[in-house]
Amino acid sequence: MEYVYAALLLHKLKQDINEDNVKNVIKATGVNPDDVKVKSLVAAISEVNIEDALKAAPIAAVAAAPASSAATAPSNAGVDKEEEKKEEKKEEEALEGLSSLFG
Repeated sequence: MEYVYAALLLHKLKQDINEDNVKNVIKATGVNPDDVKVKSLVAAISEVNIEDALKAAPIAAVAAAPASSAATAPSNAGVDKEEEKKEEKKEEEALEGLSSLFG
């Protein structure tokens, strides 16, 4: 997981996600990086649009939920079950997409 965090940190800082940069981030934590894990991460992420993956992540939906649910709490009493099922399906699809990215 620390390798994924290193890649996310590099992405956030608008740095290239390459083997050297990932190794440097891992080394900065005081841990010796595993070359195989670094190579597989860089290869897997090279085909991924990280920005789109982050937008589709259920964590983003959960982070936004408290603000929106607090504002709409009184009006949620009449929400359809069908509407809730659609939202659950979207969350499940997002989880499937993320699991395929990071195995």
